[in-house]
Amino acid sequence: MLTRIDHIGIACFDLDATVEFYRRTYGFEVHHSEVNEEQGVREAMLRVNGTDDGGASYLQLLEPIREDSAVGTWLAKNGEGVHHIAFGTADVDAESADIREKGVRVLYDEPRRGSMGSRITFLHPKDCHGVLTELVTSAKRAAADAGEDPAH
Repeated sequence: MLTRIDHIGIACFDLDATVEFYRRTYGFEVHHSEVNEEQGVREAMLRVNGTDDGGASYLQLLEPIREDSAVGTWLAKNGEGVHHIAFGTADVDAESADIREKGVRVLYDEPRRGSMGSRITFLHPKDCHGVLTELVTSAKRAAADAGEDPAH
């Protein structure tokens, strides 16, 4: 079951300038930032609000660190703007299997590591009315399900 909008991914050419725009214009502060080598991006997560399920909703600002990354090629073709929408789920494995059974292409055979230690997968935009869609299980939830201490 999808529980919330986890984040909206926004591709940008200059992460620092884009963070400053969202800080100055809307008052959003950086909750987390990291470089994800596998995805080829430098990112900042701006917390918008908390949610009923104990999670939060974010804006994820993405600057490519390689031209050949998925975000880099998308940015070259489309320019800055909304790249994807991500929905939170308690179980990304079960949710992606259920959605795959409904005929939607899931881009990863197994979920991968996402922002803040989350587990993620993507759904093909051609099967989602032109919207690249991400499914996310938070790191805290994924660790608890695996019997690990979520604080580590």
